[in-house]
Amino acid sequence: MAELATIARPYANAVFELAKRNRALDVWSRQLAVAAAVAADPSINEIIESPATTSLQKANTLARVCGDDLNSEGKQLLHVLARYKRLHLLTEIGAQYEALRAQEEASLEVEVVSAYPLSDAEQKRLSEALAKRFEKEILLTSRVDESLLGGAIIRAGDTVIDGSVRGKLDKLAETIRRT
Repeated sequence: MAELATIARPYANAVFELAKRNRALDVWSRQLAVAAAVAADPSINEIIESPATTSLQKANTLARVCGDDLNSEGKQLLHVLARYKRLHLLTEIGAQYEALRAQEEASLEVEVVSAYPLSDAEQKRLSEALAKRFEKEILLTSRVDESLLGGAIIRAGDTVIDGSVRGKLDKLAETIRRT
């Protein structure tokens, strides 16, 4: 079992990095789960284990059965695994991927754009407040944008908190235009 985990690790890490870069963690979770479930089916497993079937045939059969549940990158993964006779690792790759995802989702990358540099104490207080709000470890980065006039903009995942003076002035202008 430890040998399977060791062999599967580079594939799981590569898929995780690709998913993270493309912001597709959910997509890859579903793709790996579907591919592993299909590969575990006895009739499909028989094809995968057959020495008479070529690597290309194995990957194409698995991709065809998965159908629209796999995107082009998911199908490409199947071809790579088939080429190196690693299709039997799909379940282990999926399990390691999910462990990496759980670890990643326990933290949140936050960017703070402020009109003036934040002191260490301000960064610490902001990190603590955001950790409380999002219930995650906060990885804070900050940069200065003097065009903001004052305040800050906080980007935490899909959430944007615009507390900048420029943002408030823009909202006020929009309100006045609507009335």
